[in-house]
Amino acid sequence: MSAEIWQDVPLAPPDSIFKLTAAYKADTFPQKVNLGVGAYRDNDNKPWVLPVIKKATQIILNDPDIDHEYLPITGLPEFTAGAAKLILGADSPAIAEGRAVSVQTISGTGANHLGALFLSRFYHWDAPKQIYLSNPTWANHHAIFKNVGIQPVDYPYYDPATIGLDFDGFIGALQSAAPRSVFLLHACAHNPTGVDPTRDQWKHIAEVIIAKNHYAFFDCAYQGFASGDLNNDAWAVRYFVEKGVPMLVCQSFAKNAGLYGERIGALHIVPPTKDAADRVKSQLSVLQRSEISNPPSHGARLVSLILNDSALFDDWNRDIKTMAERIISMRNELYRLLTEELKTPGSWIHIINQIGMFSFTGINPSQSQALIDTFHIYLTANGRISMAGLNTHNIRYFAESLDKVVRGQV
Repeated sequence: MSAEIWQDVPLAPPDSIFKLTAAYKADTFPQKVNLGVGAYRDNDNKPWVLPVIKKATQIILNDPDIDHEYLPITGLPEFTAGAAKLILGADSPAIAEGRAVSVQTISGTGANHLGALFLSRFYHWDAPKQIYLSNPTWANHHAIFKNVGIQPVDYPYYDPATIGLDFDGFIGALQSAAPRSVFLLHACAHNPTGVDPTRDQWKHIAEVIIAKNHYAFFDCAYQGFASGDLNNDAWAVRYFVEKGVPMLVCQSFAKNAGLYGERIGALHIVPPTKDAADRVKSQLSVLQRSEISNPPSHGARLVSLILNDSALFDDWNRDIKTMAERIISMRNELYRLLTEELKTPGSWIHIINQIGMFSFTGINPSQSQALIDTFHIYLTANGRISMAGLNTHNIRYFAESLDKVVRGQV
């Protein structure tokens, strides 16, 4: 037999989001609109480098002691400690008792992967290795868990009839799942629907998880970016820690710090004792070493400066509010255009009830395709739009196009 030349490797399809972006870039239509990508844009449709990031960058550039040595395997300690306080709360009992394990990761994707890999190796599975994912969820969740031998299983989450939360279906899945099942929960600004449980609903979810001895796998990619308030967006995570829910949290600084390309995130696991925490950290270090050896330093240094300097932290809060408030204003204006001016058929209250970067419009795949083909408005087939892609220059064009598609005037 000849040497391997890989001629039988199947050709994989391109990633749907990146394919959509490529189609948008190739389009020469002057009024084209990109509502597919999950990245913030300013009112002129430009990427926005946060002013606080520019300040922190200058501090690093002017620091004569900065070098390019390896970070510790589990990351920059000042970053991981600050990141834990940000998501768990500075007064978190888990931090005070020394049982919060924090590891720097390759953004939120890396945190999901490392958390999944750790569970695959060390969780005491009573049944086949599987994780319950909301239907729908971030598409990459499925691939991440499959890659470590954990089979994704859907649980009801989105109700197309109300374009809101199927809370009864969600609770029913928690109750009917085998004890000690693992459930992935979006901490805030659910991707892709923008539909979040209320605080009372989160309390009920926690009660059922505790009663069934389930494990909560939180994914938090939008802290602060959802409501404009870092503490408000961390409420569910902190409540679960307070109630002693077995859990971990995946954390990303891509969205809320605009550091998409720096790949800066963290994984936090909260065991019940410090002894267990020490054991968990030792194994996370082994897993991390075998995959990336050491995490990158630049993004960690930027975020560490912001988290540990009160003036920079205040600046960051203002920047976060700038982003969140612009997105909220786009929700309000889109709702006004559809309901007051265009009187588009149907209820559009979900546009302002949903939260965060994304909105599920409620339109079907054929209507989504019509927006792309006829109006050069790029969005995913399930009707999800990135609210950050809307601005004062294109929102009326989008609203009028959406109105025509809904009315079947295409």
